[in-house]
Amino acid sequence: MSRTWGFTQAVDLAEAHDQMTAMMPIPLPPVPTTQRAGPVQVRATIMKVRTAGAYREFTVHAPGVVPGAQPGQFVTLGVGGESSALLLRRAFALSGVDGDAVSVVVAAHGAGTRWVFERGPGDVLDLVGPLGRPFPAPSPGAAALLVAGGYGAAPFVGLAQRLTAAGHPVAAVLGASTAERLYAAQELAPLTQVLVVTTEDGSAGRTGRVTDVLPDLLPGASVVYACGPMPMLRAVAAQAAARGLRCHVSVEEAMACGIGVCMTCVLPVVGADGTSRFLRSCVDGPVFDAASVRFDDIGRLPDDVQGASAMLTTR
Repeated sequence: MSRTWGFTQAVDLAEAHDQMTAMMPIPLPPVPTTQRAGPVQVRATIMKVRTAGAYREFTVHAPGVVPGAQPGQFVTLGVGGESSALLLRRAFALSGVDGDAVSVVVAAHGAGTRWVFERGPGDVLDLVGPLGRPFPAPSPGAAALLVAGGYGAAPFVGLAQRLTAAGHPVAAVLGASTAERLYAAQELAPLTQVLVVTTEDGSAGRTGRVTDVLPDLLPGASVVYACGPMPMLRAVAAQAAARGLRCHVSVEEAMACGIGVCMTCVLPVVGADGTSRFLRSCVDGPVFDAASVRFDDIGRLPDDVQGASAMLTTR
């Protein structure tokens, strides 16, 4: 039997409504019953660019990528053009697919993402996808709580569509530093029983962080899905664990190649056998069981990780 929330309607949308642009109308397709399709590399032509607060949504024609694509997976884009010194690709979560079109959301952080940010309709991108492991389905009837920071909400519209279609009650909390950095609240409103918006500066919704409202929402949840900055994921995972809830996190690691070769995205994860190993976020994730991720040890080499002794001797 699924649990239910004490609220019956979305909250905090009124304040955010006038400050956000309608985004992400493109749904993801039904979950395929066959094995996931392998990634393909295509020259993807930009069909449409939409400004969404601090972000931009790029919809591109990418034939061959859509079959088998699922919420939680991602694509990588080559950046800088053919003669650029920017060699490493950039990873972006799939936020929508439709026919041969896929959509991604871009925030301009560094030189590579700024280059993508400045592209327009008709420009061609070198795209590889779909990549990574998607969000797993919950048990029948389980009530799902989606927790997102900023444009970490990109894969949650498609996920919410699938969950509601399968009869799962869904609640969501979206947070950001400012209203400009909130994402997809309007799209998630009709797909959720509860939608709470938080901003650190109070410019939309409740003042504070997503973790401030979790104590009110976790009692009604059976499973938690989270996507956003690592500190947020760590805090959400801790609160979910304290209530004995399964939590799936989509980690934000630098996934340069996207196919498990470059090893830039490894993080320490505890396996089913109790042994800790460095796993690659791009092929073993980006979605992980939060209870298995050693958040305190990300960015360092723990002595008890399998193979640590050999790695330490090569320093």
